[in-house]
Amino acid sequence: MYQERIILTPKDILEKEFKIDTRGYRPQEVDKFLDTIISDYEEMFALMRETERDKKALIDENMRLKQEIRNLRTKLDVASETGGGINNVDLLRRLSNLEKIIYGDK
Repeated sequence: MYQERIILTPKDILEKEFKIDTRGYRPQEVDKFLDTIISDYEEMFALMRETERDKKALIDENMRLKQEIRNLRTKLDVASETGGGINNVDLLRRLSNLEKIIYGDK
């Protein structure tokens, strides 16, 4: 996902060759700085992969909880139509708790 938008990879930075002029930069300093950049890039890519995994897990959990809410609402509708069996107050309380988990306390 991010790979299409980022031009350089750690390997590109590592393999970059610079021409040296008589008044150019010290190659050792450039190499040391590029090594730092490579390290940062690798860490950034690892963090992005971790963030994507976390995001997917949260989306999956959110979908599961929404499905559970739909199921509870269906049970509530059935219970209210049949007039018994399940305590409506308890069911509403459970539904409210699930909505708080999904949408947060407001």
